[in-house]
Order: sequence, then C-alpha cells, then structure tokens
Amino acid sequence: MHGLTLEQVTIRLGRRMLLAITADVAAGEVLTVMGPSGSGKSTLFNWIAGFLDPAFNATGTVRLDGEDIGAKPAHQRRIGLLFQDALLFPHMSVAGNLMFALPQSVRGRVERQARVEAALADAGLAGFGARDPDTLSGGQKARVALMRTLLAEPRALLLDEPFSKLDADLRAQMREVVFSTARRHALPVVLVTHDEADALAAGGPVIRLGGSEGSM
Repeated sequence: MHGLTLEQVTIRLGRRMLLAITADVAAGEVLTVMGPSGSGKSTLFNWIAGFLDPAFNATGTVRLDGEDIGAKPAHQRRIGLLFQDALLFPHMSVAGNLMFALPQSVRGRVERQARVEAALADAGLAGFGARDPDTLSGGQKARVALMRTLLAEPRALLLDEPFSKLDADLRAQMREVVFSTARRHALPVVLVTHDEADALAAGGPVIRLGGSEGSM
C-alpha cells in the first residue's frame, strides 16, 4: 500500500490520554490534524517523525508504503518536515541550503548543481542561488524551505503550521504551492494546524483533537 498509515495510535503523558487515532493517508493526500494548544497535535507530529520526547508513552503502528517504520531512527524514516519558520542556514547561500539536502546518492558537482537549479526554477526562484537567505522575503524563504525538503527525496511530508506566519495573500499562495507539489510527487501529507482555512485548502480528511478526540 502506498501512503502513510497510523494504526491504533495512542499517546499518553502520565495518566493523561492526549490522543487516540487511526488514519490512512493516501499518496498525494493531506490529512489535517486540528485542535487547541496542548491537545497533542505537535506530539503526534513528533511521534511520526521519530523524535517523541521519552516523557510521553506512545503505542500503535506507523507504516509508510506498507513498511513499519516505528522502530527506525528519525534520520532513516525519510519524512520531510516543514515548520512555521523556514529555518534556512544563515551561513549558507540559497543554493548551499538546497545542496545540503541532496542525498549522497546524487554524485558529481554538475549533477548536484543541476538538481539545485531545477528546484529553484520549480519554485519560481531561478537565479537566486547565490543570494543570502536574509535577503529573501518571507514567501521566498518558505519556497526555498519546501524545495530543500523535497530535494532530500522524502517519502512523506509533515507540516507543522507552515503558513501561520505568512500574510493572507501569501498564505493562500503557499498553500497552493505546497499541496500541489505534494500531489505531483505523490507524497502523503500530515498537516498540523489550528486554521480552518488550511484544512479547507488541503481538501483531505480532518482529525480534530481536544473536545472530539480522534474524530474524523
């Protein structure tokens, strides 16, 4: 099966049950997880990615393309992460940030440079490779962060409120860029957000934590 499967997932903090969910996210589909602060959204994100704080107790299974990845360390899960902040390396150029993400299997300077230039073109940022990230606008930084994530060849994407710091017009634009890119690459996506407009734009199933834990 292609996609991401969360099977009978429960996460507790002490005696407190934070969440209990089961969900299937098809390739190219976006599962939106919503809820107030403290409801477990980011905790679920951390568990899927493989860096859940040991203070939490989690049970259940996470499968990616049919493979149980729950026992794998984070760096072997091949899950791409996008956050509220672009988190670009300030000491590297835009091209350097993208080059850093390329897998070791992409060999040779010419091929690696070609991958970077193609990614910049896809993001509408052709010619920006030599730029300092601090000279970019918020939307440009967000697009570079997305391309950097995709160049690492992930098998799924986790989005932790990546649009929340953008203004309304740019937020709508970046939603379209991110979701259309995920569909084009056939990546299952889990979006953590508190914005109903994000969920509407994603167009997939929604899980609401908090008052109606685990409901679809």
